[in-house]
Amino acid sequence: MLPQKLRSSAFVSTLILATLLNVATAGAQQGGTDIAAEHARHLRHGINASMWFAQAPRNYSKERLQTYTTPDDIALIAHMGFDHVRLSIDADPLVEWQRAHGNTTAFMTELDRVVNTVLGNHLAVIIDIHPESSYKTPLRQGTNSVQNFTALWRALAAHFASSDPEYVFFEIMNEPEQDDPYRWQGIQSVVADAIRAVAPRHTIIAGGAHWSGLEDLLVLEPLGQSNIIYTFHDYEPFPFTHQGATWTSPEVQPLRAIPYPSSTEVVYPKLEQEPDLAGRYFLEQYGLGRWDADRVEKTIEFAARWSQLHHAPVYCGEFGVLRDYAPPAMRAQWLHDMRAAMEKNNIGWAMWDYQANFGVVTKANGVTTPDPAIVNALGLHAPENR
Repeated sequence: MLPQKLRSSAFVSTLILATLLNVATAGAQQGGTDIAAEHARHLRHGINASMWFAQAPRNYSKERLQTYTTPDDIALIAHMGFDHVRLSIDADPLVEWQRAHGNTTAFMTELDRVVNTVLGNHLAVIIDIHPESSYKTPLRQGTNSVQNFTALWRALAAHFASSDPEYVFFEIMNEPEQDDPYRWQGIQSVVADAIRAVAPRHTIIAGGAHWSGLEDLLVLEPLGQSNIIYTFHDYEPFPFTHQGATWTSPEVQPLRAIPYPSSTEVVYPKLEQEPDLAGRYFLEQYGLGRWDADRVEKTIEFAARWSQLHHAPVYCGEFGVLRDYAPPAMRAQWLHDMRAAMEKNNIGWAMWDYQANFGVVTKANGVTTPDPAIVNALGLHAPENR
């Protein structure tokens, strides 16, 4: 039986019922699955373009959109050997464009320019609606927010419907932060239908509720629609990948120079960094977990098993290490182990991110410098400084 909060909404219940009926006939998707698998070959090794059309500082002036990441950056991404860009796009300026009723906005003009630049460098692009939490929260209940989100995607998909469906992908929502996976399942199904109505040949990327982690993927049922790739994000082990991060779990904030691989022996001297028992428990569990290449691979194997179980391609849209405090060689080692595990299991990926605090390049005094250790860890090639 569905939870009471779902049964109280006839609209959402209808969405869920439709989803479950579609899942029951998932065998009919095989042709669409083949298309998704064929298109997924363009998403083997990618990079996230963040802090540009989404995220802080949310400065979407024409000047910043044209200068933060430039055509030279896109060319460098292609030159390093990446094959696609996952482009984070805030929902709020898209809503402003939608309300313009066909009149262009500076944000959409620049977005079109960037998408064309990416495609012109023989890279695929993921159009990823990447909202702030304030946009996601209303989607947790009621129907108006769901209808508005569906209408937004219908407009956006129609705008890009003439683009090459082999190289342009539509990702429904980054990390939806939905507490109820059943509700999110229904929302995704309706949004996918709306996209499919106006852009029938484009591949859709769908993900699990909450933060789109591996655990969210494993409880996700495939949508009834065809031609869909399923995504997850993987930042485990969190004490290593997010050491020093100020915007998330308080246990990671005081951490510095946390080692990888982990063991009780190497973590023990770091326990005093945590100011309370909860933090020390958090860090000690990382040591006890003995995270290394073998454990990483065993974790990624679960994503591959989900893919095989449901005959659907799986893609890792985010993985990375905050570089502010992580030991550089260990950061490169974890990225290598993740990349190797995903490639062994036929899972395409996009590292987070290009130039921000998880970046593969640094920019200083007008010079963009790829980190050769990170590029090599990703199995790509680092050109000379530009």
